[in-house]
Amino acid sequence: MGHQRGNIGFQTSLGNWYPTDGVSYTSLAQAMEDLDQAYALIADRSGSISAVRGGRVELETTATSDSTSGVDSGSASALVGWLSPTPHSSLGSPGFQHDHGTSCNYVAGSMANGIASVELVEELARIGILSFYGAAGQAPATILSSLQQLKKQLPGQPWGCNLIHSPSEPSMEDETSRILVKEQVPCVEASAFLDITEPLVRMRLQTLQRAPSGEITSSLRVMAKASRLEVARKFLSPAPPAMISSLLERREITADQAQWASSMPICDDITAEADSGGHTDNRPMATLVPAFTRLRDEIALQVPATGRVRIGAAGGLGTPDAICAALALGADYFVIGSVHQACVESGSSDVVRSMLAAAGPADVIMAPASDMFEMGVHLQVLRSGTLFGPRAKKLLELYRNYNSLDQIPAAECSRLEKDLFRMPIDQVWEQTRSFFLQREPAQVERANQDPHHQMALVFRWYLGLSSEWANCGDLERKLDYQIWCGPAMGAFNEWTRGSWLETPGTRRVADVARALLQGAAISSRYAHLLRQGLVFPPGSIDRTPVLVSESRISSMRTPS
Repeated sequence: MGHQRGNIGFQTSLGNWYPTDGVSYTSLAQAMEDLDQAYALIADRSGSISAVRGGRVELETTATSDSTSGVDSGSASALVGWLSPTPHSSLGSPGFQHDHGTSCNYVAGSMANGIASVELVEELARIGILSFYGAAGQAPATILSSLQQLKKQLPGQPWGCNLIHSPSEPSMEDETSRILVKEQVPCVEASAFLDITEPLVRMRLQTLQRAPSGEITSSLRVMAKASRLEVARKFLSPAPPAMISSLLERREITADQAQWASSMPICDDITAEADSGGHTDNRPMATLVPAFTRLRDEIALQVPATGRVRIGAAGGLGTPDAICAALALGADYFVIGSVHQACVESGSSDVVRSMLAAAGPADVIMAPASDMFEMGVHLQVLRSGTLFGPRAKKLLELYRNYNSLDQIPAAECSRLEKDLFRMPIDQVWEQTRSFFLQREPAQVERANQDPHHQMALVFRWYLGLSSEWANCGDLERKLDYQIWCGPAMGAFNEWTRGSWLETPGTRRVADVARALLQGAAISSRYAHLLRQGLVFPPGSIDRTPVLVSESRISSMRTPS
């Protein structure tokens, strides 16, 4: 049994502590928040614990369970613990910060349709955090305009853009990848890929170059996101030889780039995506991160460059403790998503931010995805306050049961026209047809030949617009809002209840990031003290969000 004297007890003494000139004393609570400094934790003869800076330490070779062991005389106190410096920049891999020019290993993941907005990316980049613009679902002209604005506003600062796999609209994936290379985007988050595609490989290889040192590097870093080992293996391996040859024959890459490709993995970093909002396989992080690490190390035996790929963690990270757990699993960096959607800078609407701020950890549901509807792929969305989940599942059920719109029973069509479409199905098709004639005419040509594909496009009209209705705050369509959300959102709400971050209007993304970083660093220190044998009664350490001043960011590593 450990000693339990006062508020905090301890099980062992590590040695003796002796005062010297210039010693400063403080409470353990204050020392826990002073992240840049080291503190010795000492206990007097009564067992009361203090934090001190300065003095002289004499370590014991063998610790005992006696609370006064090592206190041999006079002014000596028992050394019962040690707090190492834990700045925000210590949470994760230093190499990540060096390569991306960031202040810490906090990453803001892309959220489609501009929910990860230009404003959100700018705010985080200015405090040294890598953030990705949500290009998925956006028209090429919108993507181009947003990237040009970010380039102008953030010279030399960390930022990136999303490239999403688009099997239903391959021309969109192709055009977006070309824009990313042309605009010299520094980093790309490649998400929702089921396999390696030529637009992805071309983007990767076109940006390979030989550094003055002779090392092969890329001017565009690829951060892949995957939740399956078979997909991760492809990102951690060199590009398929057939794709390399095809690109070389068409002169889309140089002979040097083709040669370098055989020794380079597709990605520079890969994020193990666990139970996230949007596209997800709901995988447990505790098994996924270590599995990705082992896979990386296995492939590195054959492809040495793969050994430099860092492993990140995403999905379910809405609290400091969750971030601390991801880092304990070996993650080099961590990606925050759902929580940012409720911030004032997101591209969503005030009504959605309020709905998200009221969500609990279980207020989520899986529903068919618009971009991979025909494949039956699902994504995670908010359940409370909207009927999108069950309505989207009904559309997928109809698509699987019938081969054309004409085959759907009349009563079912009437319900769709009344509750979901709010217009005749023929009118929905005309709007859908006009949209794709501008965006991807091949879809209309295929629909004219294939009634089942026409049905899919009509149903995707609802699935696609449901997220736009949410983003613009269309109150008449509130029951149809598609709001991508994982359980991290509810966990964040639980953590912030009763604090200055409880209401949506106070959730500025930079403040949220700093509060999570501060909390994660304190959680890391707390876990370290538990391993040293300290015993904390419930409530003895304040775990509520801390408002970290803007100047606090200066204690991190300065972005290069």
